[in-house]
Amino acid sequence: MRHGKKVNHLGRKKGHRVALLKNLATALITHKRINTTVAKAKALRLYVEPLITKSKSNTTHNRRVVFRYLQDKEAVQELFETISEKVMDRPGGYTRIIRTGFRQGDAADTAMIELVDFNETFTKASADAGKKKTRRGRRKATGATAAAVATAAVAEGQEEE
Repeated sequence: MRHGKKVNHLGRKKGHRVALLKNLATALITHKRINTTVAKAKALRLYVEPLITKSKSNTTHNRRVVFRYLQDKEAVQELFETISEKVMDRPGGYTRIIRTGFRQGDAADTAMIELVDFNETFTKASADAGKKKTRRGRRKATGATAAAVATAAVAEGQEEE
C-alpha cells in the first residue's frame, strides 16, 4: 500500500525519474510551455515551483541550489533574470496545467504545462478585466442629456404649432 507517499514514481527508478524531471524543468524554463502527460506535468509542478520561489532572491547560494537541481547554466540564468522579474509579486502558483486530450498511440492523458505569467492571452484578458467597461445599451437620458432632449422636444412642439 502507498499510504502517505506523496511522490509519484512515474514507473521509473529514482535516477531515471530525477533525470526526467530535470530535463522537463529545463525545457519548461527555456520554452515557457511544454506538452507532456498529465502525471508528468503534476510531478513537474511539484519539482519546479520551489525552484521558481528560490529565484525570487538572487543570491549566490540560491543560484547554486537551483543549479544543483537543473544542471544547466542557461536555464539557471533564464530563471534568475527573466522569470524571476515577472513572478516577483506572485505568492505562488507559477504554473498552469491544461489538459489537451489523449495521445494517439497509447491513449495517454496529455496536458500542456506553462508558466502563468508568460501566457499573453490570459494576461491581456486579466488586464482588460480591470478596466472599467462602458455600457453600450440604451438608457434613460439623465443630466445634461435630459436637458438637451427636453429642449429638442419643446422646439419640435413649437415648430408644429
